[in-house]
Amino acid sequence: MSLASVMRSEDRLLVPTYDRHKILLERGRGVYLWDASGHRYLDFLSGIGVNALGYGHPAIQAVLKRQAGRLIHVSNLFFHEYQAELAKRLTGLSGLDQVFFCNSGTEAWEGALKFARLLHADPAQAVSPGHGGSKSRLHTSENGHKKWRILALENSFHGRTFGSLATTGQSKYRDPFAPLLPGVGFVRFNDVKDLERKFDNSICAICIETIQGEGGIRPVSAEFLKLARRLTQQTGALLLLDEIQCGLGRTGRYFAFQHYGIKPDIVTIAKPLAAGLPLGAILTTKRVAGVMRRGLHGTTFGGGPLACAVAIQFLRTLDGLLGHIREMGEVFRQELAALQARHECIREVRGMGLMLGMELDTGDRAKSVVAELLRRGIIINRTHETVLRFLPPYIVEEKHIQQVVRALDKALFVTEKQHSAQKSRQGVKK
Repeated sequence: MSLASVMRSEDRLLVPTYDRHKILLERGRGVYLWDASGHRYLDFLSGIGVNALGYGHPAIQAVLKRQAGRLIHVSNLFFHEYQAELAKRLTGLSGLDQVFFCNSGTEAWEGALKFARLLHADPAQAVSPGHGGSKSRLHTSENGHKKWRILALENSFHGRTFGSLATTGQSKYRDPFAPLLPGVGFVRFNDVKDLERKFDNSICAICIETIQGEGGIRPVSAEFLKLARRLTQQTGALLLLDEIQCGLGRTGRYFAFQHYGIKPDIVTIAKPLAAGLPLGAILTTKRVAGVMRRGLHGTTFGGGPLACAVAIQFLRTLDGLLGHIREMGEVFRQELAALQARHECIREVRGMGLMLGMELDTGDRAKSVVAELLRRGIIINRTHETVLRFLPPYIVEEKHIQQVVRALDKALFVTEKQHSAQKSRQGVKK
């Protein structure tokens, strides 16, 4: 089937939600993808962090083939052998106690918000106002709960369902669907004074991406995260960490919060967990899990035998890759920093491990660089308008990093020449 015929069919049949590149991908192997014309692409986006082991990984393929021949799906009204084993691995790696499996990151985040509200809807779990020595400034919701408001961060992104959108601090995602979930306020990113000012005893949860992904690859500061942990512990509110993109090895540790020496009440994960199959999870403490009762929450597809079996193998494989991720991440960061010294248009390089961002001076330049790299057979993307986002597979090698850096160098020079030529033309017109 040709690209043109696929585009015509999609234009007629699909809801127009995606701005796709005009490339028909057909197969993948390792860190590479091939299109229908046989052109090869080095993938430094890995399906926006999903294909963390690249394509066609032999251990994943073996589990897929074996389990697909046994049992793909069974409803959560019955047991299968893999949920408990996967939960044991995840709790052991995270230090948390219990797990709920679902289908996606946004579904995991919705569940996390429900847990936060449910905990404080239960009088037996409530913390007395003013606990921790602070003055109480109580706010009461329509149902009489005094602890129901949620704080999230400006510039954040938690997903596209209504609760996730309500806690997403970017108006371009929120505004078309307003009004959203009530009771959500926003704190300036990494602004400890703003957090202290806006936190009170009506807050049931603080929502934080340990590293903002869609917001431009911005790690939360240690000072801000530790203050959030302290405030929530003082009042009984929950610290909710979204590690859907930055978790499960992406930063060189199993979880990004492990770089900070704190433990959340809830962490949500998804993207790489089942190596390309849909699977998300909520990891939480016994205190929080204890408020859930049978029938209050659920999912049809989440935690099926095929996805869980693959996820177990993903975690086994990840065990041997963390050191490599840290090593390649440091090599990549140093190479990007060297590029920054060569190009004035690069404002900042930031991130952790193999989750890195390069901020350029304009959105137009960032868009041009993404297009130029794609023309050269390298896949990255642009996030937050001006930031080049790099999420290569964990199996990436130094030679791949060098290839990307050389192509970036050339692409930046191309955009700089174009910018100079445009300024010259504007000068002549004046």
